[in-house]
Amino acid sequence: MMEAGDTPEEDEANRGTETLQGKGERNGKPKDPKQKKRDKELSNSVEESIEYWHGEDKVPESLNQTKEVLTEVMGLGASFDVVFREMTFGGTKAALLFISGFAKDVILDEILKRLTYLTPEDISSDAFAAFMINYIPHIQVEKSEKLSDAVIKTMSGMSALFVEGEAQVIIMDTRSYPVRGPEEPSIERVVRGARDGFTETLLSNIALVRRRLRDPGLKFELHQVGRRTKTDVSIAYIDDIADKTQVKAVTEKIKSVNIEGIPLADKQLEEAIIGEKWNPYPMVRYSERPDIVASHLLEGRVVVFVDTSPSVMVIPTTFFDLCQHAEENRQTPLMGSYLRWVRFAGIFASIFLLPLWMLFVIHPELKPAPLMFIGPHETAKIPLLTQFLIIEFGVDLLRMAAVHTPSPLGSAMGLIAAILIGDIAVQTGLFVNEVVLYMAVATIGMFATPSYELGLANRVVRLLLLLATGLFHVAGFVIGSTLLIVLLTVNRSYNSSYLWPFIPFNAKAMGAILFRQSVISSKTRPSFNKTRDNTRMSPATGKKDKS
Repeated sequence: MMEAGDTPEEDEANRGTETLQGKGERNGKPKDPKQKKRDKELSNSVEESIEYWHGEDKVPESLNQTKEVLTEVMGLGASFDVVFREMTFGGTKAALLFISGFAKDVILDEILKRLTYLTPEDISSDAFAAFMINYIPHIQVEKSEKLSDAVIKTMSGMSALFVEGEAQVIIMDTRSYPVRGPEEPSIERVVRGARDGFTETLLSNIALVRRRLRDPGLKFELHQVGRRTKTDVSIAYIDDIADKTQVKAVTEKIKSVNIEGIPLADKQLEEAIIGEKWNPYPMVRYSERPDIVASHLLEGRVVVFVDTSPSVMVIPTTFFDLCQHAEENRQTPLMGSYLRWVRFAGIFASIFLLPLWMLFVIHPELKPAPLMFIGPHETAKIPLLTQFLIIEFGVDLLRMAAVHTPSPLGSAMGLIAAILIGDIAVQTGLFVNEVVLYMAVATIGMFATPSYELGLANRVVRLLLLLATGLFHVAGFVIGSTLLIVLLTVNRSYNSSYLWPFIPFNAKAMGAILFRQSVISSKTRPSFNKTRDNTRMSPATGKKDKS
């Protein structure tokens, strides 16, 4: 139980409430004796609210008392979608509590139809046991003695059946969430491959992974995060592959999260369990593809599902994991390696192309002989560094505008950006041709980055390198690049090296990063994950298949 103290501000608020109540009485409205108690309630959780109004977290034996507590705790009578249906079955009073938007009408109709046939003789001995065991035709049914359990599970979509004279409640899983069908993720599209992606429903997402991994060792542990939101969070891992120490660390971290809620789902949970404040680089990998998540589970990773989010978190991750795409594994090893090298080149260009070009323009003596053609042949009215900064912010504005622009207007916005802004700016002498060209190449490299979060981080690093190079020339570029490598080296994703297998160096694993390996040649799992079972196939099987 928590009540506000008698501070001057609260005394003034109480006097204001009493004044309003006095005015209500003068206007003919009766004074609500519970209003002052409502104004003083400062409960941080459902349990505290029930204890505040009922004195203990137990199911009342009286339905009238249960209704009074629910009226104060979950807005019964005030919220139109909270239903407390009182009925009589076989001479015994009962009440069904559910949220109308979550309840599955077909299941509830079948349950109520069965209960209406009861006679007093059917439930003469033990009404609760009769309802629980014999007369509720539903699979997922449980009982509880805590009123908070009934309230929390009702808010998540279940239904609670209270029986007069019983200090227990029957909780039935009659949920039916509003969902959309699985669609291909817009960020992780492939030319060939599955077209299903995660949705905002936790159970559907788990089923998509279960369909691909029929391993009995695949575990999905369920937890709830948030004192108010009670958001369902599931931790997935393969029991005989994943590192138990890592699983335990992630589980304890999620259990220790003590915030009011995570309405923005996985991103807020990431900030709560990772704790990296100003580091631009993502410490987890987000994916909306169930086939990618299944592959990571087979590698020994830990995957975190958050209800209401169409993406999941893969823990731990590395910089090179974020640079890989599902399309590479849908092609032959040769073409997959080619696509990977092109993507690596694009990511490198998105970070270093503009700072290097600026450095060569400022110091032409540093240019190698084959690159002597690099550099603007005409001057512009705006300094070079200012041109880069204006175009950088312009590209970000265009990116944000593209997100908020309706699809029919997207082509029109592209024409405005390409013709009115780019071409005219060059013709009027505000910008240099090469500045626009190289910025376009760097932007394409950023968009070619598979991880959206990594692309944004590289964009911030590029901006900082531009500033350092423009202000401090060679020293700025060298020191900035060195600090970038140091930042990536010291980063730890759940006590795992962020630059593995480059730092610490692992030649075999680095070769698998640079060249896409065939399934038969990938006989062991990455040592980065510290898996309990490191073998994907036995050496004898590999030799037999090879022959």
